[in-house]
Amino acid sequence: MNETINLLMAHRSIRKYADKPVPREIIEQVVAAGQMASSSSNVQAYSVIAVTDAERKQKLSQLSGRQAYIVECPVFLVWCADLSRLKNAARHHLPDSESYEGVTENFIVATVDVALAAQNAVIAAESLGLGIVYIGGIRNQIQQVAELLNLTELVYPVFGMCLGYPDQDPGLRPRLPQQAVLHWEEYDGVASERRVAEYDEIMSEYLRKRTGGVKDTPWSRLMAEKLTTPSRLHMKEFLQQRGFKLE
Repeated sequence: MNETINLLMAHRSIRKYADKPVPREIIEQVVAAGQMASSSSNVQAYSVIAVTDAERKQKLSQLSGRQAYIVECPVFLVWCADLSRLKNAARHHLPDSESYEGVTENFIVATVDVALAAQNAVIAAESLGLGIVYIGGIRNQIQQVAELLNLTELVYPVFGMCLGYPDQDPGLRPRLPQQAVLHWEEYDGVASERRVAEYDEIMSEYLRKRTGGVKDTPWSRLMAEKLTTPSRLHMKEFLQQRGFKLE
């Protein structure tokens, strides 16, 4: 494997950070690498908010489930899907035409765009010796987050990202067997289910070692519990209020 693949294969989520600031120019380099990710029709439908202010990070931590590493990391990046620039472009160039910036397709485009850009940024950050952890909890109280960050219409925070120099060396978390994910020519659900059963055993053993025998719940059981527990049911109403028609 080459250097890039080795870096990708060594990814771990980092939740403890050294008391060391990340220079502004490094943050800008990381985001610049993110900007070079593929973008549907070059719409570049995302914005990034870099938060370094301690009080603002504290508030974001409280709104995201009181996750301490948001406070402890030197930089918290909030990655937002952003269709406001597209709406402004349509209003400027074609003011008499109906525009469709808030429809479901463009919502998907913006959400995918920001995810691609963020993952590019992660690889850049890790190549510079930094570590990250994604924070989906930013959507727990998303209206308050939007207000705190002064987000305009057609902008919504997709996830946060802690960024800093690692102060821990966690082990690699096993992933699904590739045969459960990679299909040749057509989808093979039977083979996928068989590999999930194998992965359950792998993850149970991983959890036993990681927790000293306290936990050993199979992966599929964890996913079943996740799927049957209501989570962030406010998202549709929030998005519609932000101008996403989802039609």
